[in-house]
Amino acid sequence: MIALSQGRLQDRRPLSVIDIGSNSIRLVIYEGVARSPTTLFNEKMLAGLGRGLVTTGRLDPEAVTRSMEEFRRFRALSEQAGAQNLYVIATAAAREAENGPDFIHRAEEVLGTQVRVLSGREEAYYSALGVISGFHPADGIAGDLGGGSLELVDVDGEAIGEGITLPLGGLRLQDMAKSSLATAAKIAREQIARADLLHEGEGRPFYAVGGTWRNLARLHMITTGYPLAVMHHYEMNIANAVPFLQKVARGDIDKIKGIEGVSKVRRALLPYGAIVLLEIIQAMRPSEIVVSALGVREGFLYSLLSEEERRKDPLISAAEELALLRARSVTHAHELVEWTTETLRAFEIAETEEEARYRHAACLLADIGWRAHPEYRGTQSLNIIAHASFIGVDHPGRLFLALVNAFRNDGLFNDGIAPELKALATQRYLDRARLLAAMMRVVYLLTASMPGVMPRLRWEKRADGTLVLVIPSDLAGLYGERPVGRLAQLAKISGKKLELIVA
Repeated sequence: MIALSQGRLQDRRPLSVIDIGSNSIRLVIYEGVARSPTTLFNEKMLAGLGRGLVTTGRLDPEAVTRSMEEFRRFRALSEQAGAQNLYVIATAAAREAENGPDFIHRAEEVLGTQVRVLSGREEAYYSALGVISGFHPADGIAGDLGGGSLELVDVDGEAIGEGITLPLGGLRLQDMAKSSLATAAKIAREQIARADLLHEGEGRPFYAVGGTWRNLARLHMITTGYPLAVMHHYEMNIANAVPFLQKVARGDIDKIKGIEGVSKVRRALLPYGAIVLLEIIQAMRPSEIVVSALGVREGFLYSLLSEEERRKDPLISAAEELALLRARSVTHAHELVEWTTETLRAFEIAETEEEARYRHAACLLADIGWRAHPEYRGTQSLNIIAHASFIGVDHPGRLFLALVNAFRNDGLFNDGIAPELKALATQRYLDRARLLAAMMRVVYLLTASMPGVMPRLRWEKRADGTLVLVIPSDLAGLYGERPVGRLAQLAKISGKKLELIVA
């Protein structure tokens, strides 16, 4: 028996999902069914099954041949990874093509399992579940743009409204317009006018799902000099997104900064994706465009979870897993959550529900960099957290989590800490990050990063308003000059009169 690395969660059983789209086919092997899924392996091919479907009514024959060869490889990779289940889903091209049933039959023989061909309604449903699973909470219109179709659906918390499927996938729109961008814009406008649900999205976010829109967002990041290269929950401001999209929609893309990073196959579809997004903006008037890295595959995975698992906070789940894998003591991390809760209460400092979530996650992540050299713990932790595959957190919140760890390790007033990233955090988050880091800098010196001490510390308030942190007498040896100094820093940041005693 091959032993699993300690970098893996021991209670997880891998599973695979193959997503057969109109433009791409992708295999994702997940570590297991979880609220915040982790990818073990990810590979795609741009097959182009739906190319020419509008004119021929059939899947592209060369793409079919290439797909079968790739299915053999995907099955072998899935078995190599020890996946206990292989789920295969197919979308627009496979369900609409004249030779779709034959293609599915051949695919099932090669893959050795059933291929589930999703209806347009099912595709919209799973796409909506993907968005619901990735945001805390989701509230807006989700749009999943594939090669063959566009699925639109209203999401509000766990509620999913009636969706609509439109023939506006990049490959299909290109075929219908005979590669004319002006004709494509007219077709998109006529089709989007059918989506009455967009009117319910005015002033709410539009969640953009799909590879074409992700590539547009990546180019927008590069064009605007956005410093955090994390796609999930990237927000495109309407005012500066529209001119960018108009430029792409004109086909003027060869000189766009970063275009060389987009494959030539995908590059040709970018103008059509921009055209569709511009029509959605015109019809819906959303508050912003929010990119979702989660779509149909992740929605399908989410559907496999129990109700109890679905109710879990995805950010907290991911942070707890990272603490389990990297911290010296996950019990100590949980104690830190409770101790900072009590400390904020003693300080009479209120926090919103969102701030409480982020503080909880920051405490779980506080010790993930301990194996690094002390001089680099803050930088390493900041980079890990800022670029982690977290969901359920926006970019300012992500920077809060990262900066707490950086301030804790590299100093509370170190102006050299990632200035370009700090600019993405709000001033309130910066202040909160320093406050939380200051608390951590006190308590880590009293616990040696091991559990058992924090639950025994207590705050007492004197008549003059001084807050006293009391160390029990049997732990008197923990008292010292450095903890006293750190408490003085916390006093300065919090504006409270603080004292450390043994009693």
